[in-house]
Amino acid sequence: MLTRRLAAALLAAVTAGTALVGCSSGTQESRCSADGSVVTCAPDQRSKTPKVSGELLTGGSYDISQDRGQVVVVNFWGSWCAPCRAEADDLEATYQATRAAGVTFLGINVQDSKDKAIAFEEGRVTYPSVFDPPSRQALNFDIPPNTTPATVVLDRDGRIAVVIRRAVTRDELRPIVEKIAAERPAPNGSR
Repeated sequence: MLTRRLAAALLAAVTAGTALVGCSSGTQESRCSADGSVVTCAPDQRSKTPKVSGELLTGGSYDISQDRGQVVVVNFWGSWCAPCRAEADDLEATYQATRAAGVTFLGINVQDSKDKAIAFEEGRVTYPSVFDPPSRQALNFDIPPNTTPATVVLDRDGRIAVVIRRAVTRDELRPIVEKIAAERPAPNGSR
């Protein structure tokens, strides 16, 4: 009995170790620094621009290429998510405080109904949100957000600078956004 349990435990450990190595080696995230739920990438470690486009909650369409040259803060959220409700005021306050510095925000609403998402945003935030019920937009990021809420800060060249996989506060987010906004874009937009 003990031998079977030991063998099963060893097999599980070896399999888990293999899975972890397979998932992390060579990924963009493994080249960046991680501190708990925050991944920070130095300019020379940043990945390519994710493809983000889709229907906006309020109508019309969005393509991230329209915001090239600006810092873009992307927040994944859902009306059903209590931490998303808690961080909404902080996101809006950070948006208002940094937009004059060439910063824009984009919400990506996931796993939600359109009516609930619109009702959630009304009176809370003034920046647009892409409606993405199947959560497909997250697949476009070399460093996936993996949670809801999650916030991704893209530099002026559209590259992933920071990924925060939990709710944020303005006291945490604003200095991060201001630091990325103060960076100079890469020469000739090179990546």
